[in-house]
Amino acid sequence: TLQRCLPLPTLRGEWQSGLVGSRCPGKVSPTGWISVLHFTVNEDLKQMLESSKDSAKLDAMKRIVGMIAKGKNASELFPAVVKNVASKNIEIKKLVYVYLMRYAEEQQDLALLSISTFQRALKDPNQLIRASALRVLSSIRVPIIVPIMMLAIKEASSDLSPYVRKNAAHAIQKLYSLDPEQKEMLIEVIEKLLRDRSTLVAGSVVMAFEEVCPDRIDLIHKNYRKLCNLLIDVEEWGQVVIIHMLTRYARTQFVSPWKDLFHENNFYESDEEQKEKDQKVKDTYSMDPDHRLLLRNTKPLLQSRNAAVVMAVSQLYWHLAPKSEASVVSKSLVRLLRSNREVQYIVLQNIATMSIQRKDMFEPHLKSFYVRSTDPTMIKTLKLEILTNLANEANISTLLREFQTYVKSQDKQFAAATIQAIGRCATNITEVTDTCLNGLVCLLSNRDEIVVAESVVVIKKLLQTQPAHHGEIIKHMAKLLDNITVPVARASILWLIGEYCERVPKIAPDVLRKTAKSFTDEDDLVKLQILNLGAKLYLTNSKQTKLLTQYVLNLGKYDQSYDIRDRTRFIRQLIVPNEKSGALSKYAKKIFLAQKPAPLLESPFKGRDHFQLGTLSHTLNSQATGYLELSDWPEVAPDPSVRNVEIAESAKEWTGILGKPKKEKPTEKFYSESEEEEDESAGTNSSGRYLESILHLHCLENCIFRTDLCLNKIEKVTKKSRAVYKIRKSEAKVYVHFCPVTTPVAVPTAAVLSPSLTADLEGLRLPSLSVIDVTTQVSVPAKTHELLHRMSGKGLAAHYHFSRQPGIFGDHMVSVQVTVTNTTDHKIENIHIKEKKLPPGMRMHEFSPIECLEPAGSITVSVGIDFCDSTQIASFQLCTKDDCFSVSIQPPVGELLLPVTMSEKDFKKEQGMLTGMNETSAMIAVAPQNSTRLVIIEKLVKAANLGVVPSGQDNIHRFAAKTVHSESLMLVTVELKGSSTAQLIINTEKTVIGSVLLRELKPVLSQG
Repeated sequence: TLQRCLPLPTLRGEWQSGLVGSRCPGKVSPTGWISVLHFTVNEDLKQMLESSKDSAKLDAMKRIVGMIAKGKNASELFPAVVKNVASKNIEIKKLVYVYLMRYAEEQQDLALLSISTFQRALKDPNQLIRASALRVLSSIRVPIIVPIMMLAIKEASSDLSPYVRKNAAHAIQKLYSLDPEQKEMLIEVIEKLLRDRSTLVAGSVVMAFEEVCPDRIDLIHKNYRKLCNLLIDVEEWGQVVIIHMLTRYARTQFVSPWKDLFHENNFYESDEEQKEKDQKVKDTYSMDPDHRLLLRNTKPLLQSRNAAVVMAVSQLYWHLAPKSEASVVSKSLVRLLRSNREVQYIVLQNIATMSIQRKDMFEPHLKSFYVRSTDPTMIKTLKLEILTNLANEANISTLLREFQTYVKSQDKQFAAATIQAIGRCATNITEVTDTCLNGLVCLLSNRDEIVVAESVVVIKKLLQTQPAHHGEIIKHMAKLLDNITVPVARASILWLIGEYCERVPKIAPDVLRKTAKSFTDEDDLVKLQILNLGAKLYLTNSKQTKLLTQYVLNLGKYDQSYDIRDRTRFIRQLIVPNEKSGALSKYAKKIFLAQKPAPLLESPFKGRDHFQLGTLSHTLNSQATGYLELSDWPEVAPDPSVRNVEIAESAKEWTGILGKPKKEKPTEKFYSESEEEEDESAGTNSSGRYLESILHLHCLENCIFRTDLCLNKIEKVTKKSRAVYKIRKSEAKVYVHFCPVTTPVAVPTAAVLSPSLTADLEGLRLPSLSVIDVTTQVSVPAKTHELLHRMSGKGLAAHYHFSRQPGIFGDHMVSVQVTVTNTTDHKIENIHIKEKKLPPGMRMHEFSPIECLEPAGSITVSVGIDFCDSTQIASFQLCTKDDCFSVSIQPPVGELLLPVTMSEKDFKKEQGMLTGMNETSAMIAVAPQNSTRLVIIEKLVKAANLGVVPSGQDNIHRFAAKTVHSESLMLVTVELKGSSTAQLIINTEKTVIGSVLLRELKPVLSQG
């Protein structure tokens, strides 16, 4: 219809000029035109992307990136764009990666199609392409590619380009949020990147450190001085992160520079002894050179153009510098008040907190906090707060003149805040209390009700401090009651008259008479104070007010508000004695006329100083998620030598960065970094691409499985490729179904992969191998775990251990022996399992209920649990006749195995089929007493349920097992390289379990 009205080029021009509607009225609605135009533009772009000319593709990509920059949705073009990811034109490739970084998370299935291309791009000569490929890879948030991401990050952390290493640090945080179980491996990468001397990398790796392992202060020791020296050259946002981290570090490593200010007098010490002690404290403190280095190197950043950097340095000086040096930040903070209102708001909040404790820091800049007429209300209120904090005898007269101007402001909220500030000044500075009180009384004649109401409330608080001297003010306020309509102000006046009714004996009864007339029309707040006034007058002047009080109580008895009715009943029973009155009526006077303490007028920022300045928690005055508290200063400084760095070590770092091979191996680590990096780099191309090709097949099958074309292509696949495909599909299933070790998480397949792909991955398993035969395990003492403590179980205690017996409750269940003990002096009946909370797929065979357990009796029962080849927690309730207790069982990865027997020949054959991505290895330092064959067998079999495989070589020890649930083979090899070094190799399709088992077996041989 549109094309009949206008040719497309003309339509575009007219649409942009807003004249389309007049050209073809009544045929298509504007909404329809927009959708058709959007469809047409997308089709044009798709045709350009499929063009054979690079110029057309480049133009299309520029337009698409422009759409994204304007906030328009370009996700429909993902299939067309992703085809160009392998383009040879560098400009097109850059723009494609920009697009993919934006939409990779939304289109994960399609992004998986190009995963092999992304991995090839990690080897691209151009550093921008390598970095972009890593960013896209880390944006595909699918658990199945976690190992690929881990290898990519490790490789990128050793890249020659600092820009690529910076992006590796960014990817660490993404991988950690996707799979927290990779924490230990990520910490190793962080430790490596912390040694990097590039200013481009420093900020990013510290951010990764703060996100992944903020408590590992030991990683900072050797890099502390380097970070201090590099700080001035790091990019601005990196400076902010590093400064906040170094602030936390310094509070744990140095003693307080404020010690002499916090010293308190001992009651039994004379003045001379106290002076000597103070002098000794001052003489003994000397600032650590590293502490001084941090303060010296951050001071120049107070001149930064970035407000966040200035704020970060200011909070560092506030929390770390001696009191005498902290004032250097005041000038820089005042400079930030020329910035936009958002920056002003944050800076003023922090100044308000500082000015409560150290007024002298900002007193020279008092005029900088004067309120401007153009300031928004939030800024005005904060400036007013600071002015009130800075008020003293010397400047109070100037401030009061300033406040008089503020009271006349058209901003009523600000005017009310000013009246409160005057009240605080009157409370804090006794010399001006009377002056402020008289000024507030004058405001009672103001035409603005809000000003009058706030003045009444503040006067009420001030009068509580010296009621005896201000009887005339109370009388004056009583006369104004007829004109004031604001409920809070009326209630405050009535409270004052009732509280000090003995000082105005003639006025108080008349006020009660007037308010009794208007009782039914008053606000609930005012009604409550009328009832209180009547009760107090009944107790002090019953002759004049007895009937009036009873009249008011009768009105309150039938009020619509239940609060008023309840208060009325309470007061009547308390002040009017009768037969039903209790003993309280004797103390009515003491209850109603008790002396009330004067209210404290304090700054609302007084309680915020326990939060670190410049943080979100300080701004909200509430602990935000992820907030890290500053620790208290240590009494004695830790050993400063941990920050010493040898010159030789620095030279090694530079050698590593420049890409030269490292010949020396550090003795303090369990395995060699150089060999591990070589293994990773060698395995990335073969094993990584192998899994990627399988993922590629899966995604293609998901996209085109139902078409005849796909069926024809599948028929042409060779038998060999079919066999490999089956095996690798089983491997893919492992990645999908294996959940993190510590937290029970629902299987993410439905949310991450498409339904058809999930269905294809379900039900696949390796065919059973003839060489695998289950064998009995070597006898080792069972390790017992506590299931229920006797204190938590009200006398019922329970422990459990893994019996390592196959097939008691089923082929896929792990046998667990639970020992239940009665530690009480009475019988416990009907012990049973109830309310099982198991992750998806997990099953549990519970024991038969125990009818009765005698005192001091104990019984052992068997439980079968199918853990689905994961270390997820099995939670359930252990119940008795009267109580239920929540308990949980979490298996070590070694208990998810069954030992198998096989010949050395079969072992090598199976090991040869499980290479590449299916092989995990590490070098470990073996303790001398652990190098004999018997000790190695004993320790490994104790740690994991493994079977021993005969070996014809003295230095190679082999073990075999299969997983209980899926019966996947697990091959373990320990090859002694010398007297103190060994290589630990694990081959299995269950690569995630393999990596966890490797991590658990490494310390077994290295510890004595």
